[in-house]
Amino acid sequence: MDVIRVLLVDDQELVRTGFRLVLRREPAIEVVGEASDGQEALDLLAEVEADVVVMDVRMPGMDGIEATRRICARGGPKVLILTTFDLDEYVFASIKAGASGFLLKDTGPRSLVEAIRVVHCGDAVIAPSTTRRLISHFMPRLPDADKTPDKRAALLSPREREVLAEIASGLTNAEIAARLYLAEGTVRTHVSSILAKLNLRDRVQAVVFAYENGLVRFGYDHG
Repeated sequence: MDVIRVLLVDDQELVRTGFRLVLRREPAIEVVGEASDGQEALDLLAEVEADVVVMDVRMPGMDGIEATRRICARGGPKVLILTTFDLDEYVFASIKAGASGFLLKDTGPRSLVEAIRVVHCGDAVIAPSTTRRLISHFMPRLPDADKTPDKRAALLSPREREVLAEIASGLTNAEIAARLYLAEGTVRTHVSSILAKLNLRDRVQAVVFAYENGLVRFGYDHG
């Protein structure tokens, strides 16, 4: 059984301790280090190997957004953002920086463990319902919503554009399969192709890409 190596980053020692105690009970998860701010996390990642970074957003010094941006830019481990408030104004910036999802700080122990496992497998930890709320909350604020679409969008086939539109509306693979009359395995293949062609880390970034580049209109709904 492969062990998932986790780095905890939070300026509150009590929070880190709580998470460490939860994760210590999991035989397939190992906490390889703890940091109290973004810079300390970057320094620590130069010394230890981690698969997933559990990152707080608000910290003194280098915050979680900048730390996430630097970690992802260098092709580092996956980042799971922690936030005090659902739809925190910093969450969208964190996802744009490369985070693979976010959880509330008061999430239950099982949810934290499952989120770490999901992120490690390469998926995103944002439920479809949360994706919809994220879209409705942040997309009207995007300053570049009407910009010329990224040239990578031209690489997508018509079917992949359809699938991307459904992803952007917050549907799961199973829901997309039912709506487009496809096998779920076929949808997974399309999703993988979309991410590869657009050079995106996960479906959360695909949602951001779709709305920023006008591939789906705000408030998209099939009715």
